[in-house]
Amino acid sequence: MSNSLKKNHSKQKIVIYIVLALLTFAVYWQVDQFGFTTLDDDIYVTENGHVQSGISSDGVHWAFSTTYAEFWHPLTWLSLMFNYQLHGLNAGGYHLTNIVLHILSTLLLFSLFHRMTGAVWKSIFIATFFALHPLRVESVAWIAERKDALSMFFGLAAIYAYVRYAESCRFFRYFICFILFAFALMSKPTMVTLPFVLMLLDYWPLQRWQKAMNEQGKTLKSAASLVWEKIPLIFLTIVFSILTFWAHNKGGMIASLEHLPFLVRVQNMVVSYVSYLGKIFYPVDLAFFYPYPYAFPLWKILTSCFILAVITSTVIYTFKKYPFLFVGWFWYLGTLVPVIGLVKSANYAMADRCTYLPSIGIAMILAWGIPLLFPRVEIRKKILFPAATAFLAILSVLTWHQCGYWKNSVVLCRHALQVTKNNYMVHNFLGLNYQERGQNQRAILDFNKAIYFKPNYADAYSNRGNAYSGLGQYQQAMDDFNKAIRLNPNSAKAYYNRGAFAFNKLGEYQRAIEDFNEAIRLKPDLLSAYEGQGAAYSKIGQYQRAINYLNQAIRLKPNKAFAYGLRGAAYLKQGNKEQSCRDVRKACTLGDCKWLEWAQGYGYCL
Repeated sequence: MSNSLKKNHSKQKIVIYIVLALLTFAVYWQVDQFGFTTLDDDIYVTENGHVQSGISSDGVHWAFSTTYAEFWHPLTWLSLMFNYQLHGLNAGGYHLTNIVLHILSTLLLFSLFHRMTGAVWKSIFIATFFALHPLRVESVAWIAERKDALSMFFGLAAIYAYVRYAESCRFFRYFICFILFAFALMSKPTMVTLPFVLMLLDYWPLQRWQKAMNEQGKTLKSAASLVWEKIPLIFLTIVFSILTFWAHNKGGMIASLEHLPFLVRVQNMVVSYVSYLGKIFYPVDLAFFYPYPYAFPLWKILTSCFILAVITSTVIYTFKKYPFLFVGWFWYLGTLVPVIGLVKSANYAMADRCTYLPSIGIAMILAWGIPLLFPRVEIRKKILFPAATAFLAILSVLTWHQCGYWKNSVVLCRHALQVTKNNYMVHNFLGLNYQERGQNQRAILDFNKAIYFKPNYADAYSNRGNAYSGLGQYQQAMDDFNKAIRLNPNSAKAYYNRGAFAFNKLGEYQRAIEDFNEAIRLKPDLLSAYEGQGAAYSKIGQYQRAINYLNQAIRLKPNKAFAYGLRGAAYLKQGNKEQSCRDVRKACTLGDCKWLEWAQGYGYCL
């Protein structure tokens, strides 16, 4: 290629990158104005003292040693710490980071397919389909799904490094691929299928399988050589799969076969494969939570089996003539395996975010398959470009509209209830939002619905107990907390709630202390339980014990005003006026001055 052609080629790519970036940003930019939601954003940011400590040696140690939130994903924690360092609790900075990561993944995807195939327009279509599809909204607009956006970026970068390695087989490029794959897994372990993806790309478009067989003449030997070079990557897959299963099981996310029989899981898997496919082609009625039906109509199971069998047999039969069909379809099937529900690690039937990587396989099929329907080049040019533009424009509008539902938790929950049935989880989340606003009576109505749809839903009982406590109905609150603990004896939250919102309110401080102890035993980093212990011990005059527990609370979250104020009150009651003044002033600088005003009312800290 001449220097002038190379220069034009580079300019063309720069223009494509700019257009892709601007288009993606234009579709998603509104989420930058949105706040945090109650959907795990508290776990990941707003109530996470480690994240709010920013980047520090202790923070790095915690990120690499914890399985908090049932994952081992240190890079996700570090990225959130970095966001907090820059933006504090301004949600816009976190949203903007997710958007930037999604844009970078989009540019990587275009560059990847353009490098592998040389097909500019097909690569643009894949990248824009990936960037602008409404199923991406959950991974981009949800701050707690930073792990998704970060893992995708590192995963696509690892694939790109592998393609560079495949061009020259240099060890350094393979090493870069290995490191980037490790980074992807340390962001979210659902990228474990990447070695499988690389084997598919070896067949098409890289054609390494064909070249190896032509050179060696032995299918078995050539296959072994290409598989063997993936062994280090497969090793990472095995290690992270075991680690993830252990973390999920430790956090109680793995459902037992008694609770969810294997046959039901298989039925959900078959139906979900087709349902995901349907949402890729008809992305309407999207929700952040789809409840598990537990029973599927026979016609739906048989229809799903038939569709999967027909497509799979067709792509296998035509894999030599149309290799992109084979690669795209098995990319879709294979990359969904970790989240399809056979090893059930959550109570949802499916989730939009699970299509982040798998949808690329379908985009490949569309990009290379649809042009075959128009064999004449002139007709293809007249029809395909405007059709593809219109299709992507429709996706952009749908995505923009879907982003709007993430404006706040109430809007998001109400939309989910409109497009799903018997959605106990969403009713529970909606109740929590009303409860945070002090609308306890309204919250109880949603908790009642959550319990109606799922009578053994321990969290809903616990949350309803909080609402009853807010209304001063402590006996009803106690009944709900007891029910929640019977349903889930390992719920630290239920023990804390009973201690704080029933026993504490009724003046039974010793029993409250026992519940806080149990909550701490079950969840040693439960900040509110340490604060509860501090408050309860202060009530019974054991101020030094109160101070000890509040020290633990401050260690977990150094910028929590309530813990400083409570400790300051304990120091004052103990007679340590100097330390008390330091603590209540610290609480005031953190935004809660009632403790300082309280101390000044006694004539101290003036």
